[in-house]
Amino acid sequence: MGFFDGIRGSRALDFDAGGTASAIELTRRRPTVSLTKQGAVHGNLRVNLSWRMRSSDIGGRGGLGAGLLRHPFKLFKPDMVQAHTQGMVNVDLDIGCLYELADGTRGVVQPLGNLLGDLNDPPYVKLSGDDRFGAPSGETLYVNLDHAADFKRLLVFVYIYDQTPAFDRTNALVTLYPVTGPRIEIPLDERQPEARSCAVVSIEHAKGELIVRREVKFVYGFQSELDRLYGWGLQWGRGYKTKA
Repeated sequence: MGFFDGIRGSRALDFDAGGTASAIELTRRRPTVSLTKQGAVHGNLRVNLSWRMRSSDIGGRGGLGAGLLRHPFKLFKPDMVQAHTQGMVNVDLDIGCLYELADGTRGVVQPLGNLLGDLNDPPYVKLSGDDRFGAPSGETLYVNLDHAADFKRLLVFVYIYDQTPAFDRTNALVTLYPVTGPRIEIPLDERQPEARSCAVVSIEHAKGELIVRREVKFVYGFQSELDRLYGWGLQWGRGYKTKA
């Protein structure tokens, strides 16, 4: 297995899916939304990463149609199963969160190193687990906004494990589910075929409000490069996952 940055230095949670029917998509033209104005600065903010392989990659260069000509029984397989199978072979996306608390404490929550965080004690951020195969439920972070005053800033990021850059071949989407108001979506749809990590969205206080800001900044290194880009100042070393 390839190596990635692991910070030197819990168990999965099972929450109800929740969410609302409407959605706000953060774009370059509309990069921010206020959780304060939505009345959502309390309870658990759910941050979900979901992804699947692009349909043009399923079945090889000829796409899905060519694959069906060679393997006609694929017609009877659900689309998500096909995507799941392709994802299992090609890419492992992980979600993580750099945090800085009001008291100056800094760190990271991520699957690598089993740094899953804690929801009721600092850092008040918890990772549900590590999905390695692109399951429909994806990976989820929970942020306890009952402790919003304890946060200085959060940076949610996504990285690719096992040395296989493939952001250009995944339909990755990060969705925030506040306790009230519409869900907030940040698609990772920019073509960055060699990138290995992406700073997706930041959450921090500004002028008395808790603001969600679209970042979507791809880098060609790992978490330590995101750290340098945003000035976190952590000490990083090589990290590995055990084989699934």
